[in-house]
Amino acid sequence: MLGIFDENLQTIARELELSCRVEDTRIHLEGEAENAAVGAETVKGLLSVLDAGESIDKSALAYCIALAREGKAADLREVMKGVVAVTSRGKPVKCKTVGQKEYVAAVKKNTVTFGVGPAGTGKTYLAVCLAVAAFKSKQIEKIILTRPAVEAGEKLGFLPGDLQTKVDPYLRPLYDALQELFGLETYAKLMEKGTIEVAPLAYMRGRTLSSAFVILDEAQNATREQMKMFLTRLGEGSKMVVTGDMTQTDLPEGKTSGLRHATAVLRGVEDIAVCTLTEKDVVRHPLVSRIVRAYEKDEQKHGKGERK
Repeated sequence: MLGIFDENLQTIARELELSCRVEDTRIHLEGEAENAAVGAETVKGLLSVLDAGESIDKSALAYCIALAREGKAADLREVMKGVVAVTSRGKPVKCKTVGQKEYVAAVKKNTVTFGVGPAGTGKTYLAVCLAVAAFKSKQIEKIILTRPAVEAGEKLGFLPGDLQTKVDPYLRPLYDALQELFGLETYAKLMEKGTIEVAPLAYMRGRTLSSAFVILDEAQNATREQMKMFLTRLGEGSKMVVTGDMTQTDLPEGKTSGLRHATAVLRGVEDIAVCTLTEKDVVRHPLVSRIVRAYEKDEQKHGKGERK
């Protein structure tokens, strides 16, 4: 719990402005009463995680401190219960935040789920995990992954190769997740058979997607027309997950994000869920959370808000 050379304890002390020391099996926290109480709540939360057989990394520690500030550190143990999927190497994939837990529950419960939030919150990876789990349990027959082929500062036309070669870099995160979960050999076979399909959003037009788990990633770069086209492809026995980050739209000026429009129009519709993840749900390096917060503060300061 303390970490190598008491690293975890030192992080708690630094973040909460406390003086910490260990004597035998006791941890002494000294500082302002409110901060000391948060520190004690953090320690209890970390111990409950260890009792559940989970390890503590930097992101888990940072999240536990954030929960402790809200008096919810005990929730961390509940969050880590249950396995979303298992990688090809036998490693279980579990939720790491309350927001992720709610997101996974929403996908399982609803036919269409929107996962909206900043980079590093696990929106896409967890969706792929749920798709693979549904395929392995034979709930669906096909996995379809798609993204809008919108350039982020680069022009597709100037890249070498045919269209598929050009859009592959945009779909790389999806390939990586599938290969980790299925294993390279199984993944290659399923791709060859067409059981796994990875394609640009434009390729969805005119189709009916039945008995499939369909994921639209980077949906903030879909136009209103593209989003409507995609959502109306839904067929019998299928499930859809739409993920994106409203703050990273690469659409031309004057174009409204289909993700922003759809979440506003469809919120409250039966069998459709809209899950909003925040910087608290970032599970990459703890610095990513601070980067996200810094950009949000800058946008508020200059009154720019989010791009339409």
